[in-house]
Amino acid sequence: MEEYPKEMLIPNALLLQSEDLEKYILETSVYPREPKLLKELRDATETHPLAFFRTSADAIQLMAMLLKLMNAKKTLEIGVFTGYSLLTTALNIPDDGKITAIDVNRKTYEIGLPMIKEAGVEHKINYIESQALPYLDKLLENPENEGSFDFAYVDADNANYVNYHERIIKLCKVGGMIIYDNTLWGGTVAMPEEAAPPSKRAVRLKTIQFNEALAADPRVEIGVVPLSDGLTICRRIC
Repeated sequence: MEEYPKEMLIPNALLLQSEDLEKYILETSVYPREPKLLKELRDATETHPLAFFRTSADAIQLMAMLLKLMNAKKTLEIGVFTGYSLLTTALNIPDDGKITAIDVNRKTYEIGLPMIKEAGVEHKINYIESQALPYLDKLLENPENEGSFDFAYVDADNANYVNYHERIIKLCKVGGMIIYDNTLWGGTVAMPEEAAPPSKRAVRLKTIQFNEALAADPRVEIGVVPLSDGLTICRRIC
């Protein structure tokens, strides 16, 4: 077996804690390929006091590729914020594709609306200002919606992820994809409760329960991607 110097044997977990490595990935592989209007929307979001709600640019790059690989056409988004991930989806589905986008705050969506309009993709978006659970239940009242969505992205209210999943799994087609953001919750899912910041503990517990539920769910294949705050990618198999 080939010997390597000790300084090269860095545990993989350390790489996730390296701000320099994150900067390298963004500046080398992500930002140079980011569409102009997505960059403008990202920049506009940075001035918002809740800018940390925005999906990370590296996660967005992965999402764009997945949308193209699966030829997604009918999609669902829970948690829009300023529309950074929404614009990504709109740019990567066909011209006759449709996104059902649900969020409780239209004012933040309007921050990104000028870029969405300039991109010529507003016609693909059905924006719903609502709590997600009642609207998902409304969708399920129509049997034609069951199994009709190709793709779903969830980035809102982690404490409700289990409830969202039980509805989305019915709306998503077999072979369709569901992506959940923030499933590592700042790394606190791997901490003892007493080591986690008090402000994160309640959602930390809910996130752990959700991750365990997904791992045991025979209806989906899953893959956890340690980008940003953690993405869990699910593919419905039955």
